[in-house]
Amino acid sequence: MTRNEVTELIIVHKLRHQLSWAQLAEATGKSKEWTTAALLGQMTLNADQAASVGAMLGLPDEAIEQLQVVPYKGSLPTTVPTDPLIYRFYELVNVYGTTFKALIHEEFGDGIMSAIDFNMDLQREADPNGDRVKIVMSGKFLPYKSF
Repeated sequence: MTRNEVTELIIVHKLRHQLSWAQLAEATGKSKEWTTAALLGQMTLNADQAASVGAMLGLPDEAIEQLQVVPYKGSLPTTVPTDPLIYRFYELVNVYGTTFKALIHEEFGDGIMSAIDFNMDLQREADPNGDRVKIVMSGKFLPYKSF
């Protein structure tokens, strides 16, 4: 069983068992954002986390084992994404990427924001003109070093 097959199985069983990402996150003891990334193939679960999620979803042992293997991260296609929601993030980086870079470098210096030492929180924000998506990302600043 490949990791992509496990991801597809998770999605099917999540629907079948009528579970939310937040409910699955409770089983891992991690945030819904991290857990969702893990179950979609971008993070590694430990044995206890994999067993808990596997039991909730009714996954076979082979799938539970795959959840504990370090995945190939960043597995989106390298072409421009066609899914409208994912495309908007691509568009966001295309439009504001240079702004993020300029402001981070002005505030912190020459370096990057880590996607490894990273936190994210996604919430619904009520608005009379239509609810909004609120995403807060926090990554450790990693300066480039001279040698």
